[in-house]
Amino acid sequence: MIQRELIGTAQVPGGELLELYRHDRDFMIVLGHNELMSTRKWGSEEALAVQAIERIGHVRQPHLLIGGYGMGFTLRAALRLLPADGRVTVVELVPEIIEWARGPMAELAAGCLDDPRVNLVQADVAPIIAGSEGEYDAILLDVDNGPDGLVRADNDVIYTSSGLRAAKAALAPGGVLAIWSAGADPAFTRRLQKARFDVDEVKVAARSNGKGAKHVIWFAKAA
Repeated sequence: MIQRELIGTAQVPGGELLELYRHDRDFMIVLGHNELMSTRKWGSEEALAVQAIERIGHVRQPHLLIGGYGMGFTLRAALRLLPADGRVTVVELVPEIIEWARGPMAELAAGCLDDPRVNLVQADVAPIIAGSEGEYDAILLDVDNGPDGLVRADNDVIYTSSGLRAAKAALAPGGVLAIWSAGADPAFTRRLQKARFDVDEVKVAARSNGKGAKHVIWFAKAA
């Protein structure tokens, strides 16, 4: 039997310890007993990009902000769909995540971080959103397990009323705020609506074949 092999650890600034494991040809990033992401389950991460871009399909020279690189599934899906003059700003807080993408998971990354349309920023995404005005046609956030933060307490600010107002201000007219979550959160749905977003809450299978657990993505447009 092939054993799971620990090949890296990363301390999230102000948060928990992440572990990168390899099992045969698969990789997984784990926090304690929680598998945060895996190369076996990436359907909802791709859907985050695909369905957001569908909702801004009319935009010329679109500019996307992706909060959280993860294993790059969202970024690679976005690059497949964006035109040559599109742009993606990727904000990743944990430097080891990028080191893993360029190191043991380089084959999976497939050069996406070196695409000329990509601007990679190592930072906390919340201040970048707060410091922007009308900059992004879509903001795609997958920085934690959902509005109920697991990895880092400071992520919670993104999902507060003030965080949602900042995201709305950072969006261009007609822009979309897309937020990934491991599960439903009715209170957060109401918070989005109270912040005057038109909200489409979509359930998406974790696996690309439609099987497995269902994750939730909120697609929110300014009302």
